[in-house]
Amino acid sequence: MRILAALYIDEDMSALVATLLRSRGLDVLTTQASGFMGRADFEQLAYAASLERCLLTHNRVDFERLHLQFTENNQLHSGITIIPQKNAYEIDQRVGILLDSLTADEIANQLLYV
Repeated sequence: MRILAALYIDEDMSALVATLLRSRGLDVLTTQASGFMGRADFEQLAYAASLERCLLTHNRVDFERLHLQFTENNQLHSGITIIPQKNAYEIDQRVGILLDSLTADEIANQLLYV
């Protein structure tokens, strides 16, 4: 059975993205809904990892660095997907293609760009 990645959307991304992804039937949690607004990027990634959720973000620089830190420290995460600042409908389409192509296991511990 194909297991889709559960998603964790950081606070920089539009709430509309979460709504659109949920309309596809995806399991989406936002920073706002989790009560993690304003937390450090490391905390966001650690929280997403603890919930086994792939983190979606626009923040390329900080999360590239964090991915390297996690890798160097043999820490696991459920994936980081970097998405350029586009409109919510394009982001929804890009993430949909990603999740149609890769399972949760294939995304785990990867730094992906869509």
